Amino acid sequence: MALSLALLLVVIVLQAIFTTSQAASGESRAFRPPAVPLVAVDPYFSVWSMADRLTDDATRHWTGAPMSLCGMARIDGKPYRFAGPVPSDVPAMDQTSLAVGPTRTVYVFEAAGIALTAAFITPLLLNDLDVVSRPASYVLFEAASTDGRSHDVSLYVDVTSEWAVNTPQQAVRWNRNHFAGPRPLTVLRIGTQDQPVLQKSGDDLRIDWGYLYLVFPDAPGSAGVIASADAVRGAFARTGTIPEADDVRMPRRADDEMPALACSLNLGAVGRKRVRKLVTLVYDDLYSVEYFRRKLRAYWRGDGTEIEKLIVKAVEEFGVLNDRCERFDRELLADARKMGGEDYADIVALAYRQAVAAHKLVAASPTPAAARNAGHKRVRPLLFSKECFSGGCMATVDVSYPSSPVFLLFNTDLLRALLEPIFQYAASGKWPHDFAPHDVGLYPLANGQFYGGGPDNLQMQMPIEECGNMLIMVCAMAHIDGSAKYAERYWDLLSRWAGYLRVKGLDPENQLCTDDFAGHLAHNANLSVKAITGIACYARLAEMLGKKRIAADYRKAAEQMASKWTEMARDNDHYRLAFDQPGTWSIKYNLVWDRILRLNLFDSAVARTEAAGYKKRMNAFGLPLDNRKTYTKSDWLVWGAALAESDSDFRSMIAPLRRFLNESPDRVPFSDWYDTIDGRVVGFRARSVVGGVFIRMLMDEGLWTKWHARMPAEEGSK
Repeated sequence: MALSLALLLVVIVLQAIFTTSQAASGESRAFRPPAVPLVAVDPYFSVWSMADRLTDDATRHWTGAPMSLCGMARIDGKPYRFAGPVPSDVPAMDQTSLAVGPTRTVYVFEAAGIALTAAFITPLLLNDLDVVSRPASYVLFEAASTDGRSHDVSLYVDVTSEWAVNTPQQAVRWNRNHFAGPRPLTVLRIGTQDQPVLQKSGDDLRIDWGYLYLVFPDAPGSAGVIASADAVRGAFARTGTIPEADDVRMPRRADDEMPALACSLNLGAVGRKRVRKLVTLVYDDLYSVEYFRRKLRAYWRGDGTEIEKLIVKAVEEFGVLNDRCERFDRELLADARKMGGEDYADIVALAYRQAVAAHKLVAASPTPAAARNAGHKRVRPLLFSKECFSGGCMATVDVSYPSSPVFLLFNTDLLRALLEPIFQYAASGKWPHDFAPHDVGLYPLANGQFYGGGPDNLQMQMPIEECGNMLIMVCAMAHIDGSAKYAERYWDLLSRWAGYLRVKGLDPENQLCTDDFAGHLAHNANLSVKAITGIACYARLAEMLGKKRIAADYRKAAEQMASKWTEMARDNDHYRLAFDQPGTWSIKYNLVWDRILRLNLFDSAVARTEAAGYKKRMNAFGLPLDNRKTYTKSDWLVWGAALAESDSDFRSMIAPLRRFLNESPDRVPFSDWYDTIDGRVVGFRARSVVGGVFIRMLMDEGLWTKWHARMPAEEGSK
């Protein structure tokens, strides 16, 4: 009877506390992500759990470097771990559930009659640029009794100096502060001694400038200290208390008796009623990117706000933001299930934060004073992607293209902000070619194209790829917005790129496409589809702008090219990888825009034939990219599946992708390049391109219209 009562109480508590869990995942099936997003804000402030249980391994930056977060609970005087593998002599709590949602990751742990929830929340709400640009992430703890008895509970959390360095050999300094007010706060801060602001660029790097903050209530029962991680953890495990005085031996290397920002939170006597505590993590990077030799600040700072005000505001608004995140996750995953079933909802949930957090939103205005005078709402945003684990380029066009569906769905202003650096670069005179550039630099230094040795290396350029990408993305924005006003600003560039595609696009020369890992390929049929679609998109934009003659001319050219393509690519029951290679095949993912944008270039039989062929070529973990290798790209797999006319075919084609995420032995953030036979990651991780999985939602006009209507009015009219 006692056991039954305990089980019943567990169910009641979990339902009460974790409607969040169901809101986060929308379903109860087991799903083991290859890596779990914990603090996912931007390319530097990005920490994950790459293990089945949060206690199995140190938390890590997406690159794999340790960025340790330790969590313990003392229940009736006995310590238990809920985060991190140390102290190893402290037993781990039983992790009873994990739910990953678009903005929230919710763990549930149990031990000694207590259920403890740790909800990691980053409010990446794309219709609110102020909020989405904030470098703040939350950990919300909730505890309740599961056995009907009251238990004395206290919590411990620390984050190490690893979060603020590129390598552990770098020296760090620290300090504390107290913010008075209606909700007094204790604020612990750590950063490097040297503060090399924007002095490094590259891929496998962590930030080593700016400051990490650990923020918690300055209230009775709460305490904080900055000291050796081992010493503080050991003290809490043994006594339930932490040292009162901060360590003063600084500066010192991050790996020298590793300093940690630590807090203990006394929950008191915990019974059936849940008790909450909040910890806020903030990273102030001071300056975010360099853009053609100008250092730019984060968008949240565009009105002159400083970090102290930001911290107070982030804590004060947590309740409202948490509610918004719960509603957003619930609604988005309900939409995903409607469009693709439970597997699709799991994929969308895991992709969302990764896609957004691979970007940095900055204020185009170079000085906060100027922004204050102009008014914050008039500060233009610039959004820079980082090409994570595939070179480290920024504002990469062929990364923005597969990422674009997430921004088209939720806020086209952010896609404009993502494309603006490319347009400005191409229009500046620094770019010498009549085709679009690939990128604007190596993150975080946007001082000119980096890929392939820069603009002078024609062999490594992607002329058709990037021209087609830019035209399609601008047309897609116009389609969603119902206005081509933005296209008019850069009409000369768009015209130049459309002209290039008209001459070069039908039968591409030996050049790279976005799948550059596969090498150069001449007569690429899928790349030809992109060129033809780009030309039709230019015609659509011209039509929307009242340029009737241009519209008719380019529309006719696109139709003629599409007709020729069908004959050139036809190969029995499918269409070829390359026009001159009979017996070959590939995912024609670029065809998806013909349906979304209602261009009606290609006969519907083309997509139907392709989709039927894909079903025959599926492996255990999905459809290969083409006949040459067994690897695939997860974004293109979903785009190929979106060509299917029936919901059941779409669901059957994306089910192996969900299986890959659930079973791959490689524990890295959502990879978009993996083998379809053994589920091993070939390369790439944590890239923004997983935003491409939202493509399916763009095929439902009622759905994207609903989300688009929630854009800020003053921004959406651009």
